Amino acid sequence: MPYGTHHTVPDARNERVRIWINGRLIPREEARISVFDSAYLVGDGIWEGMRLHQGVLLFLEDHLDRLFAGLAAVRMKPGLTRDQMIQALFRTVRANDMESGVHVRLMVSRGLKKTPSQDPRLTVSPANVVIIAEHKQADPEVRRTGISLHTSTVRRPPPETLDQRLNCHSKLHEVMALNEALAAGADEALMLDTNGHVATCNATNFFAVVDGEVWTSTAVHCLPGITRAHVIRVARESGVVVHVTDFSPAKLASAQEAFVTGTFGGLTPVRRIDAKAYVVPGLVTRRLTMAYEAALEHYAAKARHA
Repeated sequence: MPYGTHHTVPDARNERVRIWINGRLIPREEARISVFDSAYLVGDGIWEGMRLHQGVLLFLEDHLDRLFAGLAAVRMKPGLTRDQMIQALFRTVRANDMESGVHVRLMVSRGLKKTPSQDPRLTVSPANVVIIAEHKQADPEVRRTGISLHTSTVRRPPPETLDQRLNCHSKLHEVMALNEALAAGADEALMLDTNGHVATCNATNFFAVVDGEVWTSTAVHCLPGITRAHVIRVARESGVVVHVTDFSPAKLASAQEAFVTGTFGGLTPVRRIDAKAYVVPGLVTRRLTMAYEAALEHYAAKARHA
């Protein structure tokens, strides 16, 4: 069983979930997309991952803002308005009788191609919209013991090559970094940018804690994570100094704690990066975990009474 920030508690209910595909809810075992789909052929798609908690899709506005900004950046028309997208999301989770402990993945591809090609002019169908909702709880053991990271030789490209701020289907460099980390005996990969600064992990955003202060990248070379943004916010509101700046891996030698953030796992402590061990969970990591979870409950309560 894989161990890392996306390690889940098994749930047999997922065998019976229904998948939204272009307005139809289809049993999991029958859910299909054509081999001519643009996301399959050339990674031409934009997606979002969300959490359902107490019937509320957490930080839904932020996720939809990022989704539609990404679609606009790659000149892709989803075929659904924002309100229609929201309706599709809630129709999916309600059809699956879901309330909490659910991860929802919303994917939009440009559509079907006439023939395998990168050329968007050869698209012969509207966009394909797929929503996969699953019962997913992060394994509490991962948060208790933390994860290990390996600094990968695979670098994050600059925005003019492949903008890492797009949540797109083109993730091969992240898979390559993760494979290298797994071969080195680590759980996940820490990735640098082309200038050698700490950027992010292969699937999560990275934070280091040095003498009680938090350090994270500028996000020029990584996805502007929704969880990342809210952790920075609650940290500053609680009086923790946060540096959002370029910094080299040498900074990690003086760090006492490190953690990663993501929609699925929230805050996950890091126990080791290469040969350097960290406190798990550290004082600041625990403090920010509690503050972030309180922010989730506040958002959910406010949304339920809106």
